[in-house]
Amino acid sequence: MKQFAIIGLGAFGLRMLEELLRITNEIIIIDKDREIIEKYKDQSKAAYITDVINETALKKIIPPEIDAVIVDLGGKVEASIMATNYLKKMGIREIIAKAQTDEHGEILKMVGATDVIFPDQEAAKRLTPMLASSVLFNFMPISKNLSLAEVRVNADCVGKTLLEANLRRSYGLNVVAMKRSDTDEFLFINDPSYVFTELDILLVVGSEESIGKFSQAPLQETRLPLIDAFKNLFPKRKA
Repeated sequence: MKQFAIIGLGAFGLRMLEELLRITNEIIIIDKDREIIEKYKDQSKAAYITDVINETALKKIIPPEIDAVIVDLGGKVEASIMATNYLKKMGIREIIAKAQTDEHGEILKMVGATDVIFPDQEAAKRLTPMLASSVLFNFMPISKNLSLAEVRVNADCVGKTLLEANLRRSYGLNVVAMKRSDTDEFLFINDPSYVFTELDILLVVGSEESIGKFSQAPLQETRLPLIDAFKNLFPKRKA
């Protein structure tokens, strides 16, 4: 089973902890807030209360074979840079660090972060396409040229079969799954003869441009959190 460590339980670190606890309790948590540590210590493998992040302490707390470490030290820019550098020197394979600014992010990458997260920027990237469309309900950038979106079937596809609509050729989109707006569960589409209706909502993968092109039809809006779509597709496994 994979092991993780989280240094700093800010908004991002705490959310990562809550999500990781869905799949494992092999998590080491480190924070200066005793109340937060007390709340989660019984669910994690180990918990440490400290306001000082130094190389000696990290070597004692974090095993070098750990799979990934998440760093969220809030507004302590210098501390996050130092912690990231220490982790790199320790040979940690994957270091995910939260950045406050572009400059902060650049330094984090220079000193060893394998991934840098900008929560505010990521939220803006997800929100802007939804504001621009009445039929795009959730949007998640995966990489520079690939995004995942929850979008209602547009007018051009209503009445056509999956094969006839050929979204890959027409829009450059791959359909991952589908649900009807009057139900809560997403299902994989295995039948090419399925006929699209106005109630259909699709989970699609493609470029932001392709998703934007597909989501221009002015149909009624219905929302379902994207994370719930994945929970329905991949139910939580028992430990």
